[in-house]
Amino acid sequence: MRSLASFTGTGYDRGRSFIHQIAWYVVMNVFFVRWWFPARFRPALLRAFGASVGSGVLVRSRVRVHWPWKLTIGNDCWIGEGAWLLNLEPIVLGHDVCVSQEALLCTGSHDHRDPAFEFDNAPISVADGGWVATRAVVLRGVRVGRESIVAAGVTAHRDVPDGHVLLPSGLRALDG
Repeated sequence: MRSLASFTGTGYDRGRSFIHQIAWYVVMNVFFVRWWFPARFRPALLRAFGASVGSGVLVRSRVRVHWPWKLTIGNDCWIGEGAWLLNLEPIVLGHDVCVSQEALLCTGSHDHRDPAFEFDNAPISVADGGWVATRAVVLRGVRVGRESIVAAGVTAHRDVPDGHVLLPSGLRALDG
């Protein structure tokens, strides 16, 4: 029987001090997500809070990043409006990756067999050339392969092999 009052969060490391976490929360909500905050400054702001961000990265407005110090973004990536990188564990985006509008990459979960519902988190990676399309969801522990696509509105709960498209009906190989 579930006992949420027993939840402790054991084993989860936020990676920075409480003050650092609060500073990010304030900066993210006052500046980073706002439409008026210039897109060219968002990568620098992520770097200032510990993210590894390559060159030519475009981060649109309303993008939420839970912990920038657990984020790695390669060169020439795009992150669309309203995307949410819920990275309790590391998220690694390779080069030339597109995370489209309102996509969700969520490294967090809970162990449904544990009465205390403790965390069951795992990292996410999207390899070079990957595309997580509009309103797609990538769940904890998933690797999206090189030049692969998670189609609009689809949930990736398993790895997507290199060169494949994950459609609502399942996987198919990309045409050469």
